[in-house]
Amino acid sequence: MMRTPAFKNRTRKLPRLAATPSRVSLHASRITSPSAFTLIEIMVVVAIMAIVMLMSIPFVRSGMRKEALTQAIRDLEEVCASARRKAILQGSMAEIVFHPKDRTFQVAGGAPGSGEAVSADAATAPEAHSGESGRIPDTIVVEMLDVNLAEYKDSEEARVRFYPNGTSDELTVILHSERGEYFKMALEATTGLPSFETDPSKFK
Repeated sequence: MMRTPAFKNRTRKLPRLAATPSRVSLHASRITSPSAFTLIEIMVVVAIMAIVMLMSIPFVRSGMRKEALTQAIRDLEEVCASARRKAILQGSMAEIVFHPKDRTFQVAGGAPGSGEAVSADAATAPEAHSGESGRIPDTIVVEMLDVNLAEYKDSEEARVRFYPNGTSDELTVILHSERGEYFKMALEATTGLPSFETDPSKFK
């Protein structure tokens, strides 16, 4: 009796189909190329930025002028407080020395137990905005600098004295900005404390 040969299942590897031109073009069409700015678009953006910057210049100048007046006010207040505090703590007279032509002012104080204040020229000038000195910017007009009812805005020097008991000389400073803003600071002689006013109609 003849046996039929058993056939074994064999898997045959099919040949790999080569990519046809139509498939390659279909795959390439799905890949999007990165977008880029054209020269005209860049020029338009630069022009818009330049226009915005030109429009903001007046606002920047206005802010700088306002900041100049604010800084001058802050310096005056801090210097007055520093001179009064020094006179009380040291038990001797202290002064604020104004140089109107240089538009500067600073604290000068005597050593404890001395009856006179040390000259501002004899001591090292304190740093600006340190609470010991200040400067009125050139853009600010000094309308008044009165010490004990005498005008000193055009003088070489003016001195405001503070005493150990907390009293001081009378001082009135009126500043005027280019924007039409006014500021007045007055020292009350009996207390040595400053008062402030920004309404010109209330200036005395």
